Amino acid sequence: MNTSLMNDRALGAYLGFAIGDALGATVEFMTPGEIAAKYGSHCRIVGGGWLKLKAGEVTDDTEMTLCVGDAIINAGGWDVHAVCEGFSQWLRSVPADVGNTCRRGIRRYIHDGTVATPLNEGDAGNGACMRNLPVALATLNDPVAFRQWTLEQCHTTHNHPLSDAATLAIGRMVQRLVKGGGVSDCREEAQALIEAQPNFRFDRYNGLCTPFIVDTIRTVLHFYFLTDSVRSCIIETVNVGGDADTAGALAGMLSGATYGAKSIPASWLRTIDKRVVADIKEQVPALLKISNMHSAQSA
Repeated sequence: MNTSLMNDRALGAYLGFAIGDALGATVEFMTPGEIAAKYGSHCRIVGGGWLKLKAGEVTDDTEMTLCVGDAIINAGGWDVHAVCEGFSQWLRSVPADVGNTCRRGIRRYIHDGTVATPLNEGDAGNGACMRNLPVALATLNDPVAFRQWTLEQCHTTHNHPLSDAATLAIGRMVQRLVKGGGVSDCREEAQALIEAQPNFRFDRYNGLCTPFIVDTIRTVLHFYFLTDSVRSCIIETVNVGGDADTAGALAGMLSGATYGAKSIPASWLRTIDKRVVADIKEQVPALLKISNMHSAQSA
């Protein structure tokens, strides 16, 4: 495995995620027509939106992802209680935005200390999938650990087969990309997801991008496979509007893992919150180190 390539792609995935989040937040809940009327093609990180963010500020998508990464690094591996504690501290900080399902799951943990929510038909949102990147990076060569950690991470707030399936599939895509794979590897994972869950069929998808995990993933995969750069993938995705911060984050993650950190536009990197960039640059090598240690112990 090319270490330099792996580091660039892992960093690209994480930075792309945060950038897609920040760019998409501006147009979250807007329609494509509203975006076009106000911005033409929305392609600059300017803040604003319904959350009235500063330029470069991120949302709960990136904040919760960083919580997962911190918990893994501080524990030197997986500790679902540490993840829940991180979420609890984050919620107590009164963040600008919290998804309803995430809030309910975190409050459950605060109230009774349980780390998993029961199976719930209302849990098919995208909140678990959006924050699983640190798990994927910390279990690159251990598919058993990846599945276990992913499902436990998901079930802290979301327990639904569609959420589970999407989070596992997207995580496997990231892992294959970081390890040197390409778009064809993602196509294989996407096909496997569709065979197991036909609702995720995304070719020529022109529906809404809602927080429903199926709509989010269909939007992200549609544009990921139609574009050929981090810039085009994120811009095409967020200009659909709807749940644009989460879709933008996931699109940025996949395209960043495909084309690497070096391909991310410099103007976006200059604008994104510098504290977030510093946290990401600290987490990526630490998560990859845990992955190497864990795979060695499992061998």
